[in-house]
Amino acid sequence: MDLAKAPGAIPRPPEPAAAGIHLPTPPPPAAPSGPPAVRVRGLTKRFGERLAVAGIDLDLPAGSFVGLVGPNGAGKTTTLSMVTGLLRPDAGTVQVAGHDVWRSPVAVKGRIGVLPEGLRLFERLTGAELLEYTGRLRGLPVSDVRRRTDDLLAVLDLTGARNQLVVDYSTGMRKKIGLAAALIHNPTVLFLDEPFEGVDPVSARTIRHVLERYTASGATVVFSSHVMELVEKLCDWVAVMRGGRVVAQGPLDRVRDGRPLHEVFIDLVGAADRAEASLDWLGGPR
Repeated sequence: MDLAKAPGAIPRPPEPAAAGIHLPTPPPPAAPSGPPAVRVRGLTKRFGERLAVAGIDLDLPAGSFVGLVGPNGAGKTTTLSMVTGLLRPDAGTVQVAGHDVWRSPVAVKGRIGVLPEGLRLFERLTGAELLEYTGRLRGLPVSDVRRRTDDLLAVLDLTGARNQLVVDYSTGMRKKIGLAAALIHNPTVLFLDEPFEGVDPVSARTIRHVLERYTASGATVVFSSHVMELVEKLCDWVAVMRGGRVVAQGPLDRVRDGRPLHEVFIDLVGAADRAEASLDWLGGPR
C-alpha cells in the first residue's frame, strides 16, 4: 500500500529538481488585505483664512513603516496632530486600529504612542522616574513598568543617565527618552513627528534600530519628515503632501517608480529652481 495515498496522510514534498532544470520562482506573498492601521477620510483644518489640510484621504497599512513627507508648511504636523487626537479637525473622520479617534478617544489613546515635534517632558524627573510615571499612568503593573523601564533604557543607551534629571539631557537623549515613553505601553501604532530632527548620528542609529525592531513585530510606525534619504532607508510605504493635500501615496517602490525618492518628491511638490535667481551681489572681493 502506498502510504502517501492513505486517507489523512501528509502529502510527500515534490522531488528536488534535476540538475540543470530550474523550477519557476514562486510569486511573492500577497500584501496584507486586512484593515488599515489608520484610515482618514475628508480630513480638513483651517487656521483663519489659511487652509492647512484640505480634505485628505489616507489608508495607512498595518505592520508598515510609513513616511508622511512634504516640504515645510505642507500640513504634515497638522495632519498628525488631528490623527492622534491632539487637534480637532474642522471636518472629516479618523480611525486608528478600527476605532474612531473622536468617538472612542480612550480606546484609541490606549493603542497609540506619540512623539510630537517640540516634545515637552517633565524635566524635573529623572529618566527612570519619567518612564515609571508614564507606565503607571498607562495602568501597567509596577513589576511590568520597572522591567520595561530597564529594557528601554538599556536598548536606547540611557542606562547611565537613568538617575539624571531630564532637564540636563541633550537633544538626542531627550528624543530617546521621549521615544521610550511613547513605547512603554507597547502601542499598536506609533506616531513620530520629525523624530530625527537635531539628533546626532549615533542617537539616530539607535532610534532607527529600535523602530525597525518594533515594526518587525507587526506594529506600525507613522513618521513625518522632509529628509528623503531617511525615508528611503526606513519606509516601505509613503504619502507625499503638498499645500495641505496628498499628491501621492502607496508602497515606496511604486511611488518612486525606479527613481530616487528625492527626484520624485521635487517633481510632486513642484519646487521651483530658485538657484537661477540673480545673486550677483553675493560673494566676490570686498
